[in-house]
Amino acid sequence: MEHSNIRTRGIKFNLLCIAAALITYMSMYAFRKPLSAATFEGLNYWGLDYKIIAIIAQVIGYTCSKFLGIRIVSSMKHSQRIAYILGLIGVAWAALFFFAWVPRPYNVVFLFINGLPLGMIFGIVISFLEGRRNTELLGAGLCVSFITASGIVKSVGQYMIVYWGVSDFWMPFLVGLVFVPLLLLGVWLLGKIPPPSEEDKMLRNERTPMNGEERRKFFHDFSWGIVLSTLVYATLTVYRDLRDNFAVELWAQMGHKGDVGILATSEICIAVLVLTMIACMIRVINNRKAFYINILVFISGGFVLFTSTYLFSCGHCSPIVWMITSGFSLYLCYACFHTMFFERWIAVFRYTSNIGFLICISDSYGYLGSVGVLIYKNFFNYDMDWLFFIKTVAYVAGTVIMAASATMYFYFQRKEKNSMCAAMETEKNPAALPREKAACF
Repeated sequence: MEHSNIRTRGIKFNLLCIAAALITYMSMYAFRKPLSAATFEGLNYWGLDYKIIAIIAQVIGYTCSKFLGIRIVSSMKHSQRIAYILGLIGVAWAALFFFAWVPRPYNVVFLFINGLPLGMIFGIVISFLEGRRNTELLGAGLCVSFITASGIVKSVGQYMIVYWGVSDFWMPFLVGLVFVPLLLLGVWLLGKIPPPSEEDKMLRNERTPMNGEERRKFFHDFSWGIVLSTLVYATLTVYRDLRDNFAVELWAQMGHKGDVGILATSEICIAVLVLTMIACMIRVINNRKAFYINILVFISGGFVLFTSTYLFSCGHCSPIVWMITSGFSLYLCYACFHTMFFERWIAVFRYTSNIGFLICISDSYGYLGSVGVLIYKNFFNYDMDWLFFIKTVAYVAGTVIMAASATMYFYFQRKEKNSMCAAMETEKNPAALPREKAACF
């Protein structure tokens, strides 16, 4: 690609990056999330609700994709990214065709195949934006897609079912067809994005593909940080997936059955609130300060999620206020992970690595948790209604997020102190490092 006519700074560059990433990732949702707009009423197989079977099959494929992405995405060469995006989404779309064509319940196999390639798309898209002086701004634009896209594509799917009479089985494939032109536009724009400048590399550290030895070293050096951040991220993912996959049932139970617009409207309100907060946070230039602010946001988000759910349960706020408030706390933390936390982590500790590695680790366990919770709900709490179940998960999620984030805050502070102490001792007396370093703990 020719990039010589586009500078890596300025309004034109920012708009190009945001539009390219936003359009591409929003289009990906059209090949994954329309399934949630279907209800498959009255269908049960093997003693299970068909929709739960379908979603579990898709999420298992998506989870496997995240584990594969730890190696594939983190080691992917920049020249391969466009071909991978088109190829992976093409396979997912073909799987939706066979899902509609093959008799049920055997067609759920193709939902597994549909999810299998899609889990790697975010890591590939974010690789076009990472390692730049304004990555947070560009990532904030990308955040709009995973906050609003699900509601938008589900609204399109419900419109097809309600007004066009499309079946629940053919609807996902046809929604994908509608978004194919948008996908091609987004990918074409991604190809126009120039690589990071030398100034970007100096400010944020160079981002390079990672081989197996580099991935093992990174995990060894930050093992507890990875474990704690993955726990927080996985908890957010479990709650987000439940809220997202069963939003139609949830809104119906709260008195908004058949309200096609509320799915998109509520998520757009959340997106505006989240982007407002992100816009304030990206003004923090200092990498270290921004890094710890992100962790404090996680703690606050867990508190808001817990508190808003309690107020809703007590009847002190309406369903719409609860959905927007809890969704805001959820997506603000989620957006911080994708736009700032991993980015600043690498910048603070000056590690030659990439965001894709950290995102795929966190995502893989997040979706593994989602599968586990769905199976638990179906086999051990089948009679519990979705509203009560999701409120229970919100209480647990809020508590876990607060506790794990607070622990993570002190872990990274101690890690910084140890690193600084080791550096000072190496400069004074390299031979004494092993003995002196122990005193830093």
